[in-house]
Amino acid sequence: MSNYKENRPWGTFENLLDKSNCKVKEIIIRPGQAPSYQFHHKRSEIWIVVQGIGQLKLDDQLSEVTAGDIIQVPVETKHRIRNVGEEDLVFIEIQLGDYFGEDDIVRLEDDYGRKEQ
Repeated sequence: MSNYKENRPWGTFENLLDKSNCKVKEIIIRPGQAPSYQFHHKRSEIWIVVQGIGQLKLDDQLSEVTAGDIIQVPVETKHRIRNVGEEDLVFIEIQLGDYFGEDDIVRLEDDYGRKEQ
């Protein structure tokens, strides 16, 4: 489904493109919030930060990311990004693979008590 928008406890995501071999989302994370620390069995991701400041956790390594940064998240790589700024953190997520369902999220840590889907 293209242009489908969903609210999450940390912010929102909107599907911009949904094809059989890729999906593109705009992800907005509110200040102080973060999606779960997670990985996927069936897809890799590329993130392009367009606004804000984030703390990236990639396979337990922390780094700061800002507008213009590009992050590669290979299949089965643990990942999370937290908004550490005072404005929304916005990035474009490009998913590559052959399956993009939300049930391919394996949650390892979650600030909101959500379990693996």
